[in-house]
Amino acid sequence: MSNCKICGRITSKIKCSKNNVSYNRCFWCEFISKDDEFIVSEKEELKTYNNHNNSIDDFKYVKYFKEFIDATIMPYIKFGSVLDFGSGPSPVLRQILERDYDFKVDIYDHYYQPQKIYKTKKYDLIVCTEVVEHLKDPLYYFKIFQNHLKKDGYLAITTLFHHNYSDFLLWHYIRDMTHISFYTPKTMNFIGNQIGFNMIYHNDCRYVAFKKISEEVNRE
Repeated sequence: MSNCKICGRITSKIKCSKNNVSYNRCFWCEFISKDDEFIVSEKEELKTYNNHNNSIDDFKYVKYFKEFIDATIMPYIKFGSVLDFGSGPSPVLRQILERDYDFKVDIYDHYYQPQKIYKTKKYDLIVCTEVVEHLKDPLYYFKIFQNHLKKDGYLAITTLFHHNYSDFLLWHYIRDMTHISFYTPKTMNFIGNQIGFNMIYHNDCRYVAFKKISEEVNRE
């Protein structure tokens, strides 16, 4: 047993018989994390990311982002400064936000854009798409998001939510070896309450949006 990385409660162990990988499941906040011993190296992680081949010319990929923008961003904020945190090898989201929505966007990515341009800035909006499932210590990064948002700023996230513990070990999302953290809307609400965010939207599938409601927390 170990303590949940989100709420601190004692977790229970679940194990996937197919690949012999263990996970820690929290019944209280519903967060599930892969055991640290099964987390791949940064070298292996980067190799997986380098296989991604996304482009502004890919109609389906652009449509995916526009659906995210229209659901989690446009109802709450229509202009301002944006940080795309975890922009990936091809920052398509930045191109869409600047070209079609007139936002001004900075990008950061641990591998592909490692300069922490956000360090001296605060933003009206931070977007984080298909990133939080890769984070070993999610609360650390949510604190970064909170610290670098302006007063009443917004955070918009995509990640697939798990829904049923009994089906978790059969879920296609865990097959990606770089996916190590898994959430539900309840998990996100726990995070928001700890960090100083109000969860203002989720679609019970993959989108969640927050509004900053408190001052900065424990700086990174």
